[in-house]
Amino acid sequence: MNNTSLRKLLLSLFLLSMATGTCNAQLFHKNPEKQLFGKTAGIKQAPKVKEPGSALRAKRKQERNDRRLKKEYDKNVRRSQKRTIDIQTPEVQARMKQNKKEYTLRDKEKKKKIKANTKKAGKKYK
Repeated sequence: MNNTSLRKLLLSLFLLSMATGTCNAQLFHKNPEKQLFGKTAGIKQAPKVKEPGSALRAKRKQERNDRRLKKEYDKNVRRSQKRTIDIQTPEVQARMKQNKKEYTLRDKEKKKKIKANTKKAGKKYK
């Protein structure tokens, strides 16, 4: 009887030590999946392709040309608007200036109203 109880005790201690060993094995690994499966596939960045210098120079030249053309276009528009007003009679010029003032006021009020309405809507759905 004493012999069987001793065997049971030794068997339970052996099993307990094995279970403890397997539990302790994972305490030291931060990522157990990495230990099991190896390296994880991370986000792969696309390789950077460097353009030839001639292509970069051509792009810069095109951007400079576009900026110059836009500047010239704006200048021509302003000059055309000024000329349109200058060729009118004084009465028409005064009326055009007044219309422009009224339009800017209406536009300002409209923008204020839209902004106020969007604020109210934003508060409503927060």
